[in-house]
Formats: sequence, structure tokens, C-alpha cells
Amino acid sequence: MITYTKEELKEIINDHQKWLAGTGGVRADLSDADLNDADLSEADLREANLSGAYLCDANLYYANLSGANLSYAHLDCANLYNAKLYKADLSHADLNKADLRSANLCEADLSSAGLFRANLSCANLFKADLDNACLYCAKLIEANLFNANLSGVDLRHVDLRDVDLSGVKGLLNPIEYIMENFEKTEDGIIVYKSFVENFPPNPNWIIA
Repeated sequence: MITYTKEELKEIINDHQKWLAGTGGVRADLSDADLNDADLSEADLREANLSGAYLCDANLYYANLSGANLSYAHLDCANLYNAKLYKADLSHADLNKADLRSANLCEADLSSAGLFRANLSCANLFKADLDNACLYCAKLIEANLFNANLSGVDLRHVDLRDVDLSGVKGLLNPIEYIMENFEKTEDGIIVYKSFVENFPPNPNWIIA
């Protein structure tokens, strides 16, 4: 873990602005940096290298991290409200209990990321890669998951109210599941069996 003073961090960010503007400077390399509790709200860290950085409880409110490398970063309980993370690399990052409300995560790489109890309400996850991410108990209320990859994702206890799941990849196909796991007869597929009185059918069902 590398520690920076406030002055050193400010200088790194200023040099990064020059690099982004093409007026000299150097790309910010904050890999493995100790940035726990840091106030980086509204910071422009596009394409910065923050791989493995420690950003627990950091304030990244409205920060621009588009294209940044945040793989294996520690962002537990970080404030990323309305942050721009377009095409950011967040693979294997720890985002447990992070506030990602209204964040722009379009085409972001969140594969194998930890998002336990993270709040992604109203986040834009268009074409995001969530392959094998942990979303246990996460909130995704009104999030946009259009064309996102959810392969290997455990969605148990996830709040998916009013979520756009159009074109999502990796979700279980109910027709394929029924065809592979339910008993078939000449009359069709048996999807319900009554075992004496232990499991009585729903009174609203029509039993053929």
C-alpha cells in the first residue's frame, strides 16, 4: 500500500488533467494507493490507473472515472453516487455496500466484482459485464441492465423492482429449464404434482 500526502495527491491529479488535455503532464498512477476516506468528489480521473487502490469509504461523488483501471480495487462503502464509470475496469473489485445510485456503468467490466448490499438503484448498466459478480442483497431498483451480461450471477435476494432486463445475457431460460427438468407425457409436461394432502393445489388453478 502506497501512502500520499494531500499535496502529493493534488499534484498527481493536476498532472493527470494536463495529460488528459494533451498539454504535458502524466497519466495518474495510483495503483495500490492508500486512498481510504479520501475526498475525490467531482475529480476527473478518466483513464487513471487505480488498480488495487484502497478506496474504502472514499467520497467519489460525481467523479469521472470513465475508462479508468479499478480492477481489484477496494471500494467498500465508497460513495460513487452519480459517478461516471463508462467502460471502467472494475473486474474483481470490492464494491460491497458501495453507493452506486445513478452511476453510469455503461459497458463497464464488473466481472467477479463484489457487490454485496451495494445500491445500484437507477444505475445505467447498459452492456455491462457482470459475469460471476456477487450481487447478493444488492439493490437494482429502476436500473438499466439492457444487454448486460449476468452469466453466473446469483440474483437471490436482489431487489430488481422496475429493472429493464431487455436483452440480458446469462439468465435462465424458463422454457429450456422446464423442458430439461420436468416430466413429459403424451398430453404435455407435468409441472405440478399433488402428494395426498401435504401440498394442496392453489384454489385458483385449473387442474386439467
